Amino acid sequence: MSRIGKYPVNVPAGVDVRVDGVTVVAKGKLGELSASFTDDVSITHEADTVTVAPRRDTPRSRKMWGTARARIANLVIGVSQGFTRKLEISGVGYRAQVRGKDLVLNLGYSHDVVYPIADDLKINCPDQTHIEIFGADKQKVGQAASEIRAFRPPEPYKGKGIKYEGEYILRKEGKKK
Repeated sequence: MSRIGKYPVNVPAGVDVRVDGVTVVAKGKLGELSASFTDDVSITHEADTVTVAPRRDTPRSRKMWGTARARIANLVIGVSQGFTRKLEISGVGYRAQVRGKDLVLNLGYSHDVVYPIADDLKINCPDQTHIEIFGADKQKVGQAASEIRAFRPPEPYKGKGIKYEGEYILRKEGKKK
């Protein structure tokens, strides 16, 4: 039995959820998101809850049970509250700023790194060393954070680079004399 899949997804006020077979559409104050699932699970919507159950007793159905429930919960949370991912920049001269529809990063290269901001994401820099990514789709927020971090991942000797907020960088000892 799935530990995650057995719990129903509560739908808060202000969010409209529609189930059409294996497609779920959630609409709220932050927009509209939809997801399609395999036919291994059955999705039902009653009043203010969405429940997911496996159609058959196969390993794939049991796997998709928890996955489908988690994705539906992410849809509901995304259109009602949204998701935020925060990044920290450390290093001498490393900084970030938002210019129009682009995030401009100075990361020690001979040129500025320009990252175009997608239409459904909001990126802001409260100061030069912090980046906040906000959006309704959890996957897109995480993907954007991962792409920005990949421009200069944190290195283990001095800890310079872009890291997630709260991420611990395992430090290495330098050369011995």
